[in-house]
Amino acid sequence: MDTTNRKTALYGHLSAAASVSVWGTTYISTKVLLRTFDPIEILFIRFIIGTIVLFIMSPHILKPKSLKEELYFLGAGVTGITAYYYLEHVSLQFTLATNVGVIISLAPFFTGLILQIGNHKTRVLSRNFILGFIIAMAGVVFLNFNGNAEFAVSPFGDFLAVMAALCWSFYSLFSKKVMNMGYDVIRVTRRMFIYGIIFMLPIIATRGFHVKAEEIFRPVNLFNLLFLGIVACSLCFIMWNYATGAIGPVKTSVYIYVTPVVTAVTAAIILGEPLTWAAIIGIALALTGLVISERHPAEKDA
Repeated sequence: MDTTNRKTALYGHLSAAASVSVWGTTYISTKVLLRTFDPIEILFIRFIIGTIVLFIMSPHILKPKSLKEELYFLGAGVTGITAYYYLEHVSLQFTLATNVGVIISLAPFFTGLILQIGNHKTRVLSRNFILGFIIAMAGVVFLNFNGNAEFAVSPFGDFLAVMAALCWSFYSLFSKKVMNMGYDVIRVTRRMFIYGIIFMLPIIATRGFHVKAEEIFRPVNLFNLLFLGIVACSLCFIMWNYATGAIGPVKTSVYIYVTPVVTAVTAAIILGEPLTWAAIIGIALALTGLVISERHPAEKDA
């Protein structure tokens, strides 16, 4: 690997790590906003803010060269923006948050499995990847059930969480295809957002949109909406899409293992939640699984 490729890979890993570091803290903002807004209202507002920011950053219009390229943008918007976030939020209404936290962490495995099915000639699910996945999942279980003996199988809610993880896997693959087109990452991300917003509209039409201006501009709500829209949406999706193009969807996806680690640490620092031995073991296992999964991976992320 030459120097340029090494730098690209390094920036890709750093971008993925930075993205999940922020996403691991967003549950606090979402929890605050759910006191006032419906989940689809939060999603719609935050991605509208994100899209506006991306237009300011790069006002030029992206013009795909073919219908096939346009369909990849559409696929990324539907799977990663609309479907993933909405399914995740709805699943929380039917099953335990601990269940959802564990199930969502299956996304890297789903990504590798889909790539493996689509490319029989390349060994995507390497031994390191499988071993790292098992260790990381053990860590995620420790973290999500930290100090909580409650566990219950909820077929419908758990199924929705599985579908959310699967949608994120497809998003990773679509975004890789899009990044291979060579377009500016800001314009790419903005186009995905636009399709995501478009496909939120039928849900809003069904559930209704009852947001009042004074609720949005209430300081605590405005701060959290801006954080989710500008940082968690605009900046983090730019970094995640860049990482996907730089190091591939499988290597990028395994950084999802870090999300519950960040969540646990943030909860301890900001909310004062205890960092128990179970949490510490979970953090160690999740990070160990990440490192092992990234060691000499055999996949060629096409």
